[in-house]
Amino acid sequence: MPVTGNRYFRFVLRKELTPLRAGYAIALATLTVTVVAGVVIRLLDHSEFATVGLGLWWAVQTVTTVGYGDIVPHQTSGRLIAAILMLAGIGLLSVVTAVITAAFLETVRRRLGDPGHAEVMAKLEELDERLGAMESALRR
Repeated sequence: MPVTGNRYFRFVLRKELTPLRAGYAIALATLTVTVVAGVVIRLLDHSEFATVGLGLWWAVQTVTTVGYGDIVPHQTSGRLIAAILMLAGIGLLSVVTAVITAAFLETVRRRLGDPGHAEVMAKLEELDERLGAMESALRR
């Protein structure tokens, strides 16, 4: 992996990785892939993509899985770029859904408390009572 990739991962992982931070990281990576793909498709298939703007428009359509079909790469290299963009778009949508779900679950957990926590506390209180009884018995 290039040095810049290592810097990116160190930057992302410098703090605890929460669903929100993961969402931001994936959104930034998807944005980068989209812009790079828009420029590269112009370079690879300049007969179909006359301008960089047209390449960027196609990349945004593809990554968001809208794909109007008005602009389509005809070369194999362009179709490979399209496949990568489609997977990035699907990944981004999945992460956004997961972040929203995690936020809802965290809100519910904070409001209702952790059910496992109550069970552990009850068990600790029971053990404390038993130890207290044992200490009393030993003192007699």
